[in-house]
Amino acid sequence: MVELCASCTSLGVDIISVESIPDNGIAVLYSMPQCVWRINVDIPEEANQNLSFGATERWWEQTDLTKLIISNNKLQSLTDDLRLLPALTVLDIHDNQLTSLPSAIRELANLQKLNISHNKLKILPEEITNLRNLKCLYLQHNELICISEGFEQLSSLEDLDLSNNRLTTVPASFSSLSSLVRLNLSSNQLKSLPAEINRMKRLKHLDCNSNLLETIPPELAAMESLELLYLRRNKLRFLPEFPSCSLLKELHVGENQIEMLEAEHLKHLNSILVLDLRDNKLKSVPDEIILLHSLERLDLSNNDISSLPYSLGNLHLKFLALEGNPLRTIRREIINKGTQEVLKYLQSKIKDDGPSQRDSATETAMTLPSESRVNIHAIITLKMLDYSDKQATLIPDEVFDAVKSNIITSVNFSKNQICEIPKRMVELKETVSDVNLSFNKLSSISLELCMLQKLTFLDLRFKMLPEVLYRIFTLETILISNNQVGSVDPQKMKMMENLTTLDLQNNDLLQIPPELGNCVNLRTLLLDGNPFRVPRAAILMKGTAAILEYLRDRIPT
Repeated sequence: MVELCASCTSLGVDIISVESIPDNGIAVLYSMPQCVWRINVDIPEEANQNLSFGATERWWEQTDLTKLIISNNKLQSLTDDLRLLPALTVLDIHDNQLTSLPSAIRELANLQKLNISHNKLKILPEEITNLRNLKCLYLQHNELICISEGFEQLSSLEDLDLSNNRLTTVPASFSSLSSLVRLNLSSNQLKSLPAEINRMKRLKHLDCNSNLLETIPPELAAMESLELLYLRRNKLRFLPEFPSCSLLKELHVGENQIEMLEAEHLKHLNSILVLDLRDNKLKSVPDEIILLHSLERLDLSNNDISSLPYSLGNLHLKFLALEGNPLRTIRREIINKGTQEVLKYLQSKIKDDGPSQRDSATETAMTLPSESRVNIHAIITLKMLDYSDKQATLIPDEVFDAVKSNIITSVNFSKNQICEIPKRMVELKETVSDVNLSFNKLSSISLELCMLQKLTFLDLRFKMLPEVLYRIFTLETILISNNQVGSVDPQKMKMMENLTTLDLQNNDLLQIPPELGNCVNLRTLLLDGNPFRVPRAAILMKGTAAILEYLRDRIPT
């Protein structure tokens, strides 16, 4: 089925969508209808008829077309008739088979958003540099091997996605994109970044995952607006220092070859919330980790760490991952109990002259007789409702009653015997973002979970992927490894546009549906330990981008 939709307003037709819609008996466009190009030129039949129209009804006299969506078709080229739509502010042609763009694109002077992702472009026409009002440019999943000369002239550009191409270098002139806020260079073949990148004074989000970077230019530290930095799956041996990045909130450097973490790497990360150091070669963690007062999530899994500084126990962590380290100072049974038990253990080992303020608060809170089974300290200090490892079949009302007027952002009911989601979880719907329900006896999930408006992280253990998960569109992470899941629905999963991490390791998947490759927002897809035969292990080892590309190539046409 092909949809040709004209949305009319009191000002007239301002958007046309000519988009292939997935359905039984798919129909697609191989060329553009001429009537679309000429919609601003040709006088419609009704205008020549002897009919009485009011001023607001004569749409052909009112508004030129401003938005054109022709995605999900099989267009191999566009004609220079594109110049007949000079008022366009949005042009969306993603998921086609374009190998080039017409030179007439230079005449779309009003264009603000251009989406050419998922095509077959090897080069960009120089004419694209004429689009001085362009704010969003999406070029991911093409075959680009270089960036066009004069690209830096796109001075209004705020959002640029060049991920999943074949770029080997980023020109120094790129730094002239002074308005850029978000830059995605992931899944290319970059071996270095230009030192001049520090001139991007407004850049907040920089994604360089899955490249060949061995070093990071020290000038990167001068990017004072940077908030999110992704450097996963590269070849870094050293963690860069960030003396100026006081606003940095997330630093992802997992799956590299970093051997050392020192105080100099940490002391200026005043605002850091997430620090991902998994799958490196770290042997120790410095005591200065305590300087990261805002840190909420710390991933140290799969390193060579044999001991942890006791000061780590004074951080207000929501999540601490330690699996895959040869730790000798913490018993495995404590690690298995989860983040809060590890922190409590480390804190108990801190030797001071007297109890710290935090220790005193814990001692006082935990002596409340009416709430002796509830971790009040976690509620007040960590904004966490923790009732884990109790082997309880129900979560007592006193646990929820203890919340009172406190804001709760994290819930940990893991390691119990509950068979259904507590109904009173709905009381936390406006604030809770992290929920851990792992190691229970859940066989299904109630719809109440959909009411958690800010849920972004959910840890479960299941025999099947619950249907309700597909309806939680805010989810960013699903960890459902070590279960007996036999299938997933790729069509429903594609609708989960915020999902970036899907862990399906060690399940019973006999086959991986090729359509799962359409879930292009996934940054981490883990499939090891399942009985399927394809994709082969060699593909899995290449990482998420390679897996998704492999699956997409096998979608039946």
